[in-house]
Amino acid sequence: MNRGQIQIYTGDGKGKTTAALGLALRAICAGKKVFIGQFVKGMDYSELKAPDYLPGLELKQFGSDSFIYQKPSEEDRLLAQQGLRHCREIMVKGEHDLVILDELNIALYYQLFPLEAVLDLIKSKAKHQELIITGRKAPQALIDLADLVTEMKEVKHYYQKGLPARKGIEY
Repeated sequence: MNRGQIQIYTGDGKGKTTAALGLALRAICAGKKVFIGQFVKGMDYSELKAPDYLPGLELKQFGSDSFIYQKPSEEDRLLAQQGLRHCREIMVKGEHDLVILDELNIALYYQLFPLEAVLDLIKSKAKHQELIITGRKAPQALIDLADLVTEMKEVKHYYQKGLPARKGIEY
């Protein structure tokens, strides 16, 4: 059995979650079981419907409505910490081949839980599990621990022209 790797998708460019979702699709089509935990997200993203179409995919959100434009509340911290505990349970059980911790880096940046808790979580990963961590501002400690790090760099974005987020493309 192969050892699962740790991958990080970070940076200020678009595509971190999208890349992780693409990898989830590939894994499911290869007969693997996938868990996605979305931190700081409680909004109605289109991918929330994916488990209805993709057997073997489980997706849970651990956030309220986005606080990105304001300070996180105590509820945001509690939801994130509950999510981290749930993800640990998923990883310890070892039933999923691929685990995606979407926007975990942002949760760390906003100090919703300590870095040490995440490092402990990573240690609980079953040997065969592939672990994907997404979000801007990946801390150096996670970058150092990862086997693969991809930084998405924004070169040009249509938001700058005033185009709002579109269903099925950005959410």
